Amino acid sequence: MAKKDQELEPLDIDETFPHQINAPSFKETGMKRKAPFTNKHGVIIGDSLYASETSPLENWSEETDPAIMAGDEWIHPTNDIGWNTAENRELLEKMRKPQGYPFMHPTKDVSKGQD
Repeated sequence: MAKKDQELEPLDIDETFPHQINAPSFKETGMKRKAPFTNKHGVIIGDSLYASETSPLENWSEETDPAIMAGDEWIHPTNDIGWNTAENRELLEKMRKPQGYPFMHPTKDVSKGQD
């Protein structure tokens, strides 16, 4: 039987998923990682295990309507493969604060008169 949402072990390190190739980092974006949740079909979404005894994928038959797996209840807000796309990684980069240049003073132009 699946564990309750708050009992699941975290599978992330330093705000990223090391077990996913090209997994994005949410560090310094302002987005907070969300815990896995159980949808109305009893399927845990966002646990990175990708299999659940009650999932339609694990119980597929000719009578299964694929539309049963459509909608937001099947998408995790921060642990979704869609974050690995270039477009969504770019969105995360835009959320990060600019780092500036090394030795840059936040309020003084230290290079003034150096050129």
